[in-house]
Amino acid sequence: MPDLKAGADAAVLARTIEDFFADHPGAAVLEDGRVLFDLRLAQCSVLAEHGRCLLHLWSGERNLVRAVAAAEPRRQTLRLETRRFGQSRPQMLTLVPDPDFRTPTARDTARRRYLRGLEQALARQFPEWIPESFRSAMDMGHSFGPAYARGLLTRGQSALAVIGVGPEELPSVIDGALTLGILWLEHCRQHSAGRRVVQGLKVVLPTGCAALTRTRMTMLNRDVAQWELYELHSGLGEMSACAADGNFDVELLHAFDARAALERCGGAVEHLRPLLPPGLLAETEVRARSGTEIAFSLHGLEYARIRHGLAAGSFTRRNEITFGAGPSETVLDASTEGLFRELMGRLCQGRHPAAPVSDPLFRLQPERWLEAVLRRDLSVVDPELGGGPVYSQVPAFSAGGRTLLDLLTVTRGGRLAVIEVKADDDLHLPLQAVDYWWRVRELHRTGEFVRRGYFPGLELSGEDPLLYLVAPSLHIHPANETVLRHLARCVPWELIGLGERWRETCRVVLRRRWQDGAAVRG
Repeated sequence: MPDLKAGADAAVLARTIEDFFADHPGAAVLEDGRVLFDLRLAQCSVLAEHGRCLLHLWSGERNLVRAVAAAEPRRQTLRLETRRFGQSRPQMLTLVPDPDFRTPTARDTARRRYLRGLEQALARQFPEWIPESFRSAMDMGHSFGPAYARGLLTRGQSALAVIGVGPEELPSVIDGALTLGILWLEHCRQHSAGRRVVQGLKVVLPTGCAALTRTRMTMLNRDVAQWELYELHSGLGEMSACAADGNFDVELLHAFDARAALERCGGAVEHLRPLLPPGLLAETEVRARSGTEIAFSLHGLEYARIRHGLAAGSFTRRNEITFGAGPSETVLDASTEGLFRELMGRLCQGRHPAAPVSDPLFRLQPERWLEAVLRRDLSVVDPELGGGPVYSQVPAFSAGGRTLLDLLTVTRGGRLAVIEVKADDDLHLPLQAVDYWWRVRELHRTGEFVRRGYFPGLELSGEDPLLYLVAPSLHIHPANETVLRHLARCVPWELIGLGERWRETCRVVLRRRWQDGAAVRG
């Protein structure tokens, strides 16, 4: 790989970055030694336009756009000199092949060092309290991994649970600290055996990593526990308190006219239909992803798309059809039509409810499959749903980053409903869902949905949105209900478990909601 210093051609820079991501699909992006993006969980785009190479990275937690000025390969990594828009000072990003690029020895050493530093910082910050029983050992029986340092601060008969995570851990690990903290608080209370009163929880995060947790903490029940958030400044060994507030501005992209987008690409849609096997055509969902892009998907798996735009080197508008995804995305033309037909036949065999479970196409993107099933008939979730527009993967931005809402719809009475979907066990489902719910609530309270063109012709209720958490019943993590019990009473949540054969027949077999201090059946 060449060393591309400042002034390198933008197209060459873009190709170098794309080649690195293609060679390392599980890559990560680091800044100052901290993982900003795990490409297994985030998305990226690299563009060379107007003489600049632009790198765009986004995930459910954050969003970043940088202009890349230079690239320097170093052993297995790629070091990028980048600039934020409007700033002349460069920032360095490092692309590494794996999110945790440390050796096991270096990782364990860093975690032991952080554990000692956390205890010392707590002793200085709270001299009237005694740090006790701090550890970071693996405890899979209670979902505690070695990345989380945890212990107690004690003073007589009183105690506070503490959980902390170091700056060298993955962003997903840092953002998961509040979930693990709630479980640690519950564990400490259950094992206090009446000897102590565990009053609450202190969460300690690295500097600059508290935005998402600060918002989520506002959605916890303060009658249940005392919730406190701190940042530990690793270079100084000092702690500072973070006020728990949710005052971030939330922005929403304008809604687009899906019908107009389909009409705009109508010729290409009709060109593509005859190339699809009859069975695939009958099951295919054709949906507008934006005002200029149409997606073809089978049970949530997108296999082709139509993009409407300018032809290269002219002002003539045209529709381009592509198939495949990521580095394998291919333009459909006479030379690739045979390959397209072959792939479509393979898709028909592997992507249907009766296909072998071992088939990779059957297992691919189960959440998108479940989302597609629900989108067809949301009344399964609640009889009050299913009569209004359904928006999928709606982007919403705030200081905490970029979020994609799984499903957003409205009840027959005009009340907004947020539906978070998981197909596999996810320990962090409750707080991720409440984060989405909070953003929708803020957008609704400021009238953004109406101003941005969502739910046209409907009068939205002034009530806060409903929140539904939907997953196959055997894939609801056992700890989810524990976390849900700690949410503020203002969050109207309902946990819904589906039968395991949801691909064939979608039906609800479990309902839970919080009412009068207890989880009850819906």
